[in-house]
Amino acid sequence: MFDYREYTALSFPDYLLYLELLDINQYEDQRQVQKRQEPRRLTRDAMSRYLKDKASLDHTLVIQHAKVAQKSYGSEKRFFCPPPCVYLQGPGWKNRKEQMEKDGATEQETTVHAFIGIGNSDQEMQQLHLEGKNYCAAKTLYISDSDKRKHFMLSVKMFCGNEDDIGVFFSKRIKVISKPSKKKQSLKNADLCIASGTKVALFNRLRSQTVSTRYLHVEGGNFHASSQQWGAFSIHLLDDAESESEEFTVRDGYIHYGQTVKLVCSKTGMALPRLIIRKVDKQTALLDADDPVSQLHKCAFYLKDTERMYLCLSQERIIQFQATPCPKEPNKEMINDGASWTIISTDKAEYTFYEGMGPVHAPLTPVPVVDSLQLNGGGDVAMLEVQGENFTPALKVWFGNVEAETMYRCGENMLCVVPDISAFREGWRWVRQPIQVPISLVRNDGVIYPTSLNFTYTPEPGPRPHCTAAEDILRRGGSITEDVTPAGLGANGGHEQTPSTGLGP
Repeated sequence: MFDYREYTALSFPDYLLYLELLDINQYEDQRQVQKRQEPRRLTRDAMSRYLKDKASLDHTLVIQHAKVAQKSYGSEKRFFCPPPCVYLQGPGWKNRKEQMEKDGATEQETTVHAFIGIGNSDQEMQQLHLEGKNYCAAKTLYISDSDKRKHFMLSVKMFCGNEDDIGVFFSKRIKVISKPSKKKQSLKNADLCIASGTKVALFNRLRSQTVSTRYLHVEGGNFHASSQQWGAFSIHLLDDAESESEEFTVRDGYIHYGQTVKLVCSKTGMALPRLIIRKVDKQTALLDADDPVSQLHKCAFYLKDTERMYLCLSQERIIQFQATPCPKEPNKEMINDGASWTIISTDKAEYTFYEGMGPVHAPLTPVPVVDSLQLNGGGDVAMLEVQGENFTPALKVWFGNVEAETMYRCGENMLCVVPDISAFREGWRWVRQPIQVPISLVRNDGVIYPTSLNFTYTPEPGPRPHCTAAEDILRRGGSITEDVTPAGLGANGGHEQTPSTGLGP
């Protein structure tokens, strides 16, 4: 027979009360757990607060990487160069940590851990050592010849010390190449050529030593050669007659040797003077080469209208180096190792989110990405088709702080009803003046995924008759057809899509 006196010094009535309180506490604990697990839908007030203070609330994760990766053969390890980088941007990361600590989490539980891999189970993921920093480079990633993929994506897995899963984030697609082409490149291999307006990284490696690699980078308002961080630069093709100016006219097309280019830092907007890109052969710059510039080619940058001055590095400094004419070969100029740069195209994947109703315990991925908006109909039957990727049935489209009735079609397509103007301006029966609202996607547990797109309500001549066709379409699960036309409005239906613009990191 159980004897409570062996386990407690309480009297029997007190022991019964203790058991009762224990049951109550366990019940309350279960209720709290259940409450934490229940998804909380985003409220209009919460969205309004977010839109008002968006810049200080957003969490942004950026994966910056090269567009091509050179394969390793046998036992060698050709580490990706430049190394893939992960950035945690925005005050939201710090605010999230502080909110978790307010809710009782320890310092260890709020610490964000990250691992990166090439999406291959044969190779272990490598830890990214963030430790309070907002940036980390993965310097020892490689792809071996046993991996037969022609393309792959980097995967970044993130979680908190309390085991809350933040999610898995993917880079853009990376092309695998065996080695840089030494042949005269042809535009038939366009995916290896470099187009005007795209982004590139430049690095210099003295005597082929990995430890001596330095990258062109902008920091503190100056260009420098960094051993730690690399910059992504927009390379623009200019007319040969283009003069030196802060404003310049760019050309389309692929970059060829001998052409005039402009390098602009994609993060700061700082630009180098006009440059002529020249092919490098050993320690000489070829003055007459005119083939397309290709991935991982060695090239030199002559500063236009100077006396044989080239862009060069000396330790961490960026300097001008004066080349020497080749006495026997007038089509060549002799340069030093510091003026020989390896060029490679770069890309980035960027994900932004905010937990509008407080921290959630489900992964924040997949993060939906909106590529375009297509308006169908107008007036009361205005429907917006949203195209992108990573869509799920748990998502709703929001116009500013107004949730729109949304129909999920597939992972790349959703349809929603454009809210009436009265949702933004009380008492308005038609659009009297232009009103622009941001488009966001919101998950059913309150996670906000902002987009870079806006929707503009444009003025209408007067009131319009009411029509419920849009709601009928959503109820039937159908789609807009040519039979559904706006009443009394033009083809634009009083609305237009206006993408926002801006430079990313």
